[in-house]
Order: sequence, then C-alpha cells, then structure tokens
Amino acid sequence: MSKMNSLKTVLCDLDGVIWLAHEPIDGSTDAIRRLRENGIRVLFVTNNSFSTRAQQHAALERVGIAAEGHVVTSAMAASTHISQGERVLVCGGEGLIEEVTHRGAEVVVPYRVDSVVGDFDAVVVGFHREFNFDILSAALTAVRGGARLIGSNSDPTYPTPHGPIPGGGSILAAIEHATGVKAIVTGKPHQPMADLVASLDPGVGAHEMMMVGDVVSTDGAFARTLGCAFGLVLSGMTSSPEGIDADVVGANLAAIVDQVV
Repeated sequence: MSKMNSLKTVLCDLDGVIWLAHEPIDGSTDAIRRLRENGIRVLFVTNNSFSTRAQQHAALERVGIAAEGHVVTSAMAASTHISQGERVLVCGGEGLIEEVTHRGAEVVVPYRVDSVVGDFDAVVVGFHREFNFDILSAALTAVRGGARLIGSNSDPTYPTPHGPIPGGGSILAAIEHATGVKAIVTGKPHQPMADLVASLDPGVGAHEMMMVGDVVSTDGAFARTLGCAFGLVLSGMTSSPEGIDADVVGANLAAIVDQVV
C-alpha cells in the first residue's frame, strides 16, 4: 500500500504487536512515536479484559508509551451491556470487575465468596486463572436462572513469549457449552467494540482508520466490522502472510509504520 495520506487514527492491538506478555517487541515504542509525530492518533484496542485501566496505562508507560485515555479494552465494551443497579456475576479478572463496578452494578465475584446465592441479571465472562468447576457451576446456575451471558471476548488463546495459553474465549466456550446459551460477545471483532471505538474517536471516518493486529480472525475481522484498512504484523500469533487478506503486512509494527507514514 502507498502512503496513507488520509490516515488519522491507528487502532493498535497490544499482545503480539506492542509486546508479548508485556515484553516489548523490537521497534514498537519507536513506531508509536513516529505515528504521533505525524499527527496520527493511536488508540490501543485490546481484547485483554484482565488488566485494569491503570495497569494497562502503567504497562505501556514502562515501555515508553504514554497511553492514559487511549486504551480501549474488551472489559470496557462488555460493561456497555450492563445497567446501573443490576446484579452481575463476574467470572473474570480485575479489569472486568472494575468496569462492571463502574457501571453501578452489584458485583459478585465467585472466587472471592464462599458460595454464590441468589438471582443475577447477567453473567460476564473474561480471562481469569481461578476458573474451575465451582465457577462453571455458579455460571450455569445463574444463566439457567435467567441471567444474560456476556463474553468480553471469544479469543481461544493468548500469546506469550513461550507460546499461547488458553484465553478468555476458552473459558466462555465452557460456560456456553454447559448452559446451551450463546453469549453476547463484546470485544473484537464484534459490533459493541466498534461502537465504543467510534464513540471515543468522533468525526473520524472508517477510511481514515487502520486496525493493526496479529490475528486475522479478531483484528482483521474487526477491521471489516469497522470498514477500515487492516495491517497485519507477523510478530504475534500469525507467522506467515500466505493466503491472508490484509492491506499492509509487516514483520512488526515498525515495518507497518514504514509503509503508511
């Protein structure tokens, strides 16, 4: 692709693009600096629902990237489906707990209580290492009792420097299978995340955006949901561009930036 003169916003994934399990990928910090110096806004759009906003900001600061107010997570997208005063079973990490609490909901975290009792308006699911049979049972009971099932994302795996580990989508799949209920999924590549991004970047059209990520089924599909360009990096879950439909392909974020600014 030639230089994108109309590019105003880059939507940048974190895992596999900026870092692997918070270990920075070569050139990523400098690539963000170059985008910003060219007047291009960077929104970090991640399906990570585990970390809080402050934790995300701090992690980016540690690799030299200022990001406060520029991080969009699947936990934030999930919380848009929660209303004030609802009772919500949160089967997820601190980030998901934080965002649902901010909506004014009564939050019950199954691995923090001795037993889960009562009815729920919603069950919200994300990555958490505490997941076990008891949490699966609590989610099953709540959904069978009429609670909506909401997934922060459907990612089956999460990239690390030592290879992939099970992601929040694998946990969600277990709960879906047990309950027989298909979840509302809010993270990439689904519409709730697209709506959230649009609300945070008003006045910027899809033709002025590019999504950069390492997974075609989430990042590439999210670009299609938005109607924007897709930049594929080979530094994360995808190692070969063969047969992949992307507007720009690069070994890493720095190589993508070389092509678009």
